[in-house]
Amino acid sequence: MENENILIPSEYADICPIQDKDFHNEMSMLVSEPMFKQIVQLVMPEYNYTQLKMLLLSLNSKYDLQTKFMKPFVDGLLAKTSSGLTASGLENLVKDVPNTFITNHRDIVLDSALLSYLMIENDMDSCEIAIGNNLLIYNWITKLVRLNKCFIVKRNLGRLQTMAAALQLSGYMHFVLTQKKGSIWIAQREGRCKDSNDRTQESLIKMLTYGNREVPFVESLKELNIAPIALSYEYDPNDRLKAREYLLKSKNPNFKKTQEDDLISMKTGIAEQKGHIHYSFTPCINDKLDKIPADLDRLLTVQRICNIIDHQIHANYKIFKTNYMAHDMLFNNTEFAEHYSSEDAKIFTDYLNSQLDKITDIPVTDSDRNYMFKYMLQMYSNPLTNQIEAIGIEKSK
Repeated sequence: MENENILIPSEYADICPIQDKDFHNEMSMLVSEPMFKQIVQLVMPEYNYTQLKMLLLSLNSKYDLQTKFMKPFVDGLLAKTSSGLTASGLENLVKDVPNTFITNHRDIVLDSALLSYLMIENDMDSCEIAIGNNLLIYNWITKLVRLNKCFIVKRNLGRLQTMAAALQLSGYMHFVLTQKKGSIWIAQREGRCKDSNDRTQESLIKMLTYGNREVPFVESLKELNIAPIALSYEYDPNDRLKAREYLLKSKNPNFKKTQEDDLISMKTGIAEQKGHIHYSFTPCINDKLDKIPADLDRLLTVQRICNIIDHQIHANYKIFKTNYMAHDMLFNNTEFAEHYSSEDAKIFTDYLNSQLDKITDIPVTDSDRNYMFKYMLQMYSNPLTNQIEAIGIEKSK
């Protein structure tokens, strides 16, 4: 079990979750923030804010927040915006052995929130969550996420500051696993994968080893007990926003999302329909790391580790009708037609077109629309394409 009372070294004070001894004071400041009240009333209109404020002020720990507030909120959210959340592979987790969960990244908020929800549902400690400071555009958001077991990943820094931040981050992650005995979550790459062609960033693997450089590279990684998880959403509420971003980048390679764009993505991911959602827990990769030759070149070692993680994610996607239909539509064949009906295909086509109809803030030509339609097909087909490569076409069928 995680040791919540262990003293946090001062060098991690600005990135770690808020400690329970400071929880009530920090929560008191949060609920007094006018913008926090506005956002809560927007996202949770069914709640009376005065009563909600009283509930939040009655909490005394991050565990209280997650079990008495976040879990009921997620229960309601899943009921309204999904066809259900399922999980497989939970037997791969070893009781009282903390893990670093590395996952593909679909949704800014829900990927980690649903993981914590599943862990609490299955009588496990929830994990600490890595979140980029590019999303923390207001002080109250920083306070909120740190009250909810998030630790901060510093981004958009100069070269020397980037290295210092990586050392601090990796050091904290090793501290959580080895001293606090807690689990953590981090995405396999910075930012969401826009086209669902999930690949682990080599820079992430290198960073993870910085926290213990007194042991060989692979041994430092083994200390983190990496266990990949494959996340699968039947529908991505942000599919149109990702396609829009991809279109704008194709026209202007220097296009950058704004902070408002991120807020819109967060709200869309939370509020709109997701269909079925599935989390596939896979075993810790330490036994596979043991098979990497000790004398292998460092670059090749990193690539081998990325491939191990990617294979476990790709092989364990839950493949939905949307993936089969998108694959057949993209490649103009009927290879997976046994998995859906012609009516299913029409409904899916109508869905994609209805999503594109919502893009009204930029001019969209017929060519632009076709470009985004094909992009969304790629987004939905790539998990199946990668699973075929990982385990073969027969298993994917």
